[in-house]
Amino acid sequence: MKYRVEQDSLGQRQVPASAYYGIQTLRAMENFQVTGIPISHYPRQIQGLACIKKAAALVNMELGLLDPAMGEAIVKACHEVRAGLLDDQFSVDVIQGGAGTSVNMNMNEVLANRALEILGHSKGEYTFCHPNNHVNLSQSTNDVYPTCLRLSSIWTGQDLIRALYRLRQGFDAKGAEFSDVIKMGRTQLQDAVPMTLGQEFSAYGVTIGEDIQRLEEVLDLLLEINMGGTAIGTGINTKPGYAPMVCEQLAHITGLPLVKSADLVEASSDTGVFVQLSGVLKRIAVKLSKICNDLRLLSSGPFAGLNEINLPPMQPGSSIMPGKVNPVIPEVVNQVCFRVIGNDLTVTMAAEAGQLELNVFEPIIAFNIFQSMDMLTRASVILRERCLLGITANRERCLELVHGSAGIVTILVPYLGYDEAACIAKEAQCSGRAAYDLILEKGIMTSSLLKDILDPAKMTGPRMIPRERKYDRLQG
Repeated sequence: MKYRVEQDSLGQRQVPASAYYGIQTLRAMENFQVTGIPISHYPRQIQGLACIKKAAALVNMELGLLDPAMGEAIVKACHEVRAGLLDDQFSVDVIQGGAGTSVNMNMNEVLANRALEILGHSKGEYTFCHPNNHVNLSQSTNDVYPTCLRLSSIWTGQDLIRALYRLRQGFDAKGAEFSDVIKMGRTQLQDAVPMTLGQEFSAYGVTIGEDIQRLEEVLDLLLEINMGGTAIGTGINTKPGYAPMVCEQLAHITGLPLVKSADLVEASSDTGVFVQLSGVLKRIAVKLSKICNDLRLLSSGPFAGLNEINLPPMQPGSSIMPGKVNPVIPEVVNQVCFRVIGNDLTVTMAAEAGQLELNVFEPIIAFNIFQSMDMLTRASVILRERCLLGITANRERCLELVHGSAGIVTILVPYLGYDEAACIAKEAQCSGRAAYDLILEKGIMTSSLLKDILDPAKMTGPRMIPRERKYDRLQG
C-alpha cells in the first residue's frame, strides 16, 4: 500500500495515499475501536454535515473570507458527499471522545482532499485547501455537530413517521375488516364485556396516530440550531452577520424552516431537545411493545390458548416440537422496543452529564437516537408487512368465548341491579352453566327480552337504559 505523510500538532503519520480522510481521522479510527459501527452506518448524519459545510462555504465566499475557486471546489465536494459517493471514507466509530470533533474533522479532511483533486492538486497538499483553515472556516465542532444531529434527526424522524403512518393505516384497515367480529373484552386478563375485534384493532391505530403527533411536535423543536455560535456560543472567529446568514443558507439547502437559536450560548450547552426526542421514541416503543404483547396473547394456543386471531406463519417454531409456529414478528418487535427503552436511559444520563458550556457526550446521544429511530422504522415496516396484513380472525371462536362467559351479565345491571347480576355471574362461574340459561330458569326475564338485551352486537356501544328497573321497584 502506498502512503502519504501528514502532520498535526502531535507529529507525523502515514496515511493511505488513496484515502480522502487525513491524519486526525486516522488517529480517531485507531483510538475509538469501540462498537465497530462507523458513522457512515447512519448516512443521514453524513448528509447533514455536507449540507452544513456547503452553507458555510457559500457564506464565507459571500463575506469575502474564502477564495471563490477554492470555495466552489468545496461546494462541489459537498455535493458528492451528500450524494453518498464517498461514504466509505467515514470510518470513525459512532462512539468517540472529543464531543464529535473526530466526526467534524473526518468531514473536513474528506472535503479538503476531494476539493484539492478538483483544483488539480494531490491529496494532502493542504496549502491549497486546508481542512481547518478553509473547510472549517467560521465554524467549530460545537456548532457544526449539534446542528448536524438536529438535521439528521429530523430526516430520520420523518422516515419513522412515514413508517408509523403506514402501520396505522394497516390497523385501521383491520379495524374495518373485523368490525362485525364479536369477542370478549378483557381487563386484568379476566373477562370484562363484549366488544368487536374491529374496535380493538382500531384502537391500536388511534394510539399509533397519537404517537405520530408527538413525534411531529418534537421534530419541530429540532429546527432551532446554534450555527454561528462556534466554540461556546459567543461566535468567536466569525464575521458580524455570519450566524444569521449561515442559518438562512442552510435552510435553503435543506428545505427545512431552520431558525437561529435566540441564545447561542445556551443552545451550545443544552441537549434537552434530544432528551425529549428520546422520550417520544420510548413512548412509541412502549406502545408498539404493548400492541405486540396483545397480538401474541390473542393468537395464543392455538388449541390451549385464546386463539381469537391467526398470525401469518413465518417459519417453523421449534427444533424439537413438530408443527409448532411461534409469533416471531411480534417477538422481534418487542425486542426492538426493549432496546429503544434502554437507549432512552443512555440519552438521559449523557444529557445530564454535560458540564458548563458544552456537553461532550453528544456522540452517544446521537448513536442511541439514530439507532432507536432506525430500528423503530424497520420494526414498523416488518410488523405491518410480515404480520399485520396477514392477520385473520377466528370468528366462531370469538363468539363461542362470548356466549360462554359470565361477563355478559354486566349488561343486566341497569335492569337487575349490581348485586343480583353479581349473584348470577358467580353461579354461572361455579356451575359452569351459561348465564343466559340460569336467568331463564329462574324466571327473572322473558326469553324475548333476554335475547334482545344479551345480543352481543348491541353490547358493543351505548344503548338506551330502561326507565323502570327491577332494583328500583325492590328498593321502593
